[in-house]
This record gives sequence, C-alpha cells and structure tokens, in this order.
Amino acid sequence: MKIISTQNALKPGGHYSQAIAHDNLLFISGQLSIDPNTGEKKFGSIEEETLQTLKNMELILNEAGTCKEKVLKVTLYIPDIQLWDRVNKVYKEFFGDHKPARSVVPTKDLHYGFKIEIEAIAAMN
Repeated sequence: MKIISTQNALKPGGHYSQAIAHDNLLFISGQLSIDPNTGEKKFGSIEEETLQTLKNMELILNEAGTCKEKVLKVTLYIPDIQLWDRVNKVYKEFFGDHKPARSVVPTKDLHYGFKIEIEAIAAMN
C-alpha cells in the first residue's frame, strides 16, 4: 500500500489521504472544488464546481502515474438530483469517449456548502 499525495494545496483537511495505491489500483478520496494553487474553496455554478473537482482528481491521477482514461469507477455526490443533467454534460466533456462505471448519490448537504464531491478508483498499469 502506498499513500499518494500531490505537492499542491489539495492537502486533506481531515484524517485521510488524497489517494491510496494498492495492487495496481488507485483509490482517490472525495475531491471538492478547491483551487490547487491556493487551497481556496472555489464556489460557483454546478458546472464550474464539477470541472474544478474533476481537474483536482486528474492532478492526483497524474501524481500516481496514471490518467483519466484509466479511471474504472466514479462516485459523484450532489445535493439535488435536478443538477444531474448539468453535471453529466461537464463529466462527458471531461472524459470524452472513456466511460467509467459510475454512481450518482443525491445527498442533502455537502461539506462547506459545495455542490459536488467526486471520488474514484483507477487502474495504475
């Protein structure tokens, strides 16, 4: 098991790792819309928050030596299922032809008032 940690401002705010690599799999903790250069929370439209969160996930993938095309499973947490079409549009643009398995979990409130949180599992080979 290996802890993966980027050298930017995406440092965990609690007792967890950004990601854990184990047996050629990468388990990425839930990511939020945080500016990776400053650590500031980036609140905005659901589209803006989704894109920033996906980009943060990609920073961790890159740090681990893998890429978004090797993402196997994504779980998205959103406070209102009515946002799904807007999230899906950004998600589709980000992943292109690659279609990881995915779950969408509507939840009441997300940490700090964000509109989306994303966690993922990726292959590392």
